[in-house]
Amino acid sequence: MAKLVSKTYGDALFELAVESNQLDAYLEEAKSIQEIFSSNEQLNRLMNHPKIVKEEKIQVVENIFKGRIKDEMVGLLCMLVEKDHCNEIHSVLNYFIEQAKEYKHIGTAYVTTVMPLGEIQKSNIYDRLLETTDYVEFEMHYEVDPSLIGGMIIRIKDRVVDSSIKSKLASLSLELSKIQLKVGECAP
Repeated sequence: MAKLVSKTYGDALFELAVESNQLDAYLEEAKSIQEIFSSNEQLNRLMNHPKIVKEEKIQVVENIFKGRIKDEMVGLLCMLVEKDHCNEIHSVLNYFIEQAKEYKHIGTAYVTTVMPLGEIQKSNIYDRLLETTDYVEFEMHYEVDPSLIGGMIIRIKDRVVDSSIKSKLASLSLELSKIQLKVGECAP
């Protein structure tokens, strides 16, 4: 149900943004709204509280956003409140943002390494990703995981390139266990 809600409303917002030739403006507003909801736990609790009536929630949305963002975005938020989908605001906006980034050929890459990378290393990875994909730009996210021992893991959508030593050791260990089983099977 949640995916259906985010897809339905996210697609509608995406179509509106493209048809009105204002994709960049809608994208920035969607990111700003997400930031507001992400950084304000009290607002989230208020919007999802079962004892607060819809009319009051709509009033809160209008007080916060009206005149600061496009009327269509305020209307979307109010409609989500009206249809009892307050808890889906984040997923709707996230779906829209992902659609908009795909349309603009902007990829999101998650790079995990054993230690922090320098600017030259980050630049080399960024350039290599541009060369090997159809994206024209990337949003890069870096993470450090000492358990990798060495190498790196790069994830773009559902594609993962794992060149970590931890992964290679696990693969080697699995291969060795298969060899031991075969040797044991041949012994009298």
